[in-house]
Amino acid sequence: MTIPIPRYLVPLDPRRYNHRFTDVLIIGGGLAGLKAANQVPPDQLVMVVTKDALQQSNSSYAQGGIAGVLDPDDRYEDHIRDTVMAGGNLCDEEIVESVVREGPQKIIQLIEWGTKFDKQAGSLRLGREGGHSRHRVVHAHGDATGREVMRAVIEWTRQLPNVEIMENTFTLDLLTSEGKCRGALISEGSRRTIVWARETILCTGGAGQIYRDSTNPAVATADGHAMAFRAGAELRDMEFMQFHPTVLYIAGSSRSLITEAVRGEGAHLVDCHGRRFMPAIDDQAELAPRDIVSRGIVQCMEDTGHSCVYLDMSHLDADFVKQRFPGMTATCDEFGMDLTRDRIPVRPGAHYMIGGVTVDAEGRTSLPGLWAAGEVTSSGLHGANRLASNSLLEGLVFGDRAGGGAAAAAAASDEARQVYPLEGPVVNPAAEALDQNDIRNSLRSLMWRKVGVRRNATQLQQAINSIDLWQQYVLPYQFDQPNGWELQNMLIVARLIADSALQRSESRGVHFRTDCPQPDDDNWQCHVIRKVPGPDPSATTHVASSS
Repeated sequence: MTIPIPRYLVPLDPRRYNHRFTDVLIIGGGLAGLKAANQVPPDQLVMVVTKDALQQSNSSYAQGGIAGVLDPDDRYEDHIRDTVMAGGNLCDEEIVESVVREGPQKIIQLIEWGTKFDKQAGSLRLGREGGHSRHRVVHAHGDATGREVMRAVIEWTRQLPNVEIMENTFTLDLLTSEGKCRGALISEGSRRTIVWARETILCTGGAGQIYRDSTNPAVATADGHAMAFRAGAELRDMEFMQFHPTVLYIAGSSRSLITEAVRGEGAHLVDCHGRRFMPAIDDQAELAPRDIVSRGIVQCMEDTGHSCVYLDMSHLDADFVKQRFPGMTATCDEFGMDLTRDRIPVRPGAHYMIGGVTVDAEGRTSLPGLWAAGEVTSSGLHGANRLASNSLLEGLVFGDRAGGGAAAAAAASDEARQVYPLEGPVVNPAAEALDQNDIRNSLRSLMWRKVGVRRNATQLQQAINSIDLWQQYVLPYQFDQPNGWELQNMLIVARLIADSALQRSESRGVHFRTDCPQPDDDNWQCHVIRKVPGPDPSATTHVASSS
């Protein structure tokens, strides 16, 4: 079944809305977005739009750290090799090498901007995480790296006189005319504004909220993926959702991430009987890549009939554990658990969207006028499986590249600031009786059960059939609040994920098919591409298809 997807989520009549003009529009206020803003020269206007407070980006929730070759005994070649090995033979090795080699400089720049990374004996303390052959991960406050990095970058960016930051502002859609991205339609409460931009950069983060169990904050509803798809940009590898193995699993608790660094420091995974199970699954045991650990945990849960497994740190020095992981210690304390003594219940959760908007080495998308950086993209760095702590690194590098490229393109443009013709008529007003939260919860549960850590063709087709049914009566409506827009975005992207997973009839990286459990390099060492059909992406409606 093919479901018509509206080009724009709301009626689009330029006469009805306010208009703003800027040189560079950045959608998303995480690390990639703010790094992009810092690359735009002071004589150009920059508008950064984020749908929540800046501190609520996925970047702020990154616990583990940033990987970089900073130890004199480490080598770029080793970090490159680890990244490529984790990536399931699908990484772009030129991209990997360039990002890895730029990494140390970007980390040093963060320090110059005021980031306080943890030190030991006056030098940066380097941790080790799953898939890394050496200690090369810088972290801050033990397990609060993202929060500290974002604190420093936000403070630095707020000093830039040419940058306007609009928080709590929802971006509904990218605007296209004459085959080019012209800006975006944004909503500030009940007020809608068309922002006309010479160049636009998409940095909207991930899609974890599509799944029932996720480490992502509430804002990660795949808005950027969906709006780019509706605008006609190419997406690829949407089947590759990375699941973090260890998410705190306590009734009444948010699904808090328990950083990979815990296992890097020696924590064990045990089943409900207290037995370690990872040494029998992989030679690296708890330090195996995330996809292997996640599948091991799911298999253990199935074998024992138990709803989770447990992290055990009781054999480690208690004072060290509390000093190294203060955030997790405090979270466990809230629920009456002692991290140093008790077994902590964990299970996998959706963590990082590896697939996304296709970008080149500079951050250009397939849609002229649109750039992208960070988790919303597929850059070639991660391949089929992201190496731990390479995500903030990607945001640093590609944020700079996209910001610099967009600024240069805006400066070279000789187009006058103007209003372009747009068309998005009223189709169907929102149905008052539609229980949006019920559909959202049903979708998230379905994705977890049918398109989760382990998949097969039968379950994937069942998921597609259910999503198609929901799309049939949800997508035609035009809502007037973010909850409805998010639901439509989640349905569009969930369908792309499930359809891509069904098409890739092999197992590779984080994508594991129980009905075809081996990689198939002869047929599938390639990308799965998704793009709307037809030469005119600015048409009122179009139909999702596979390429």
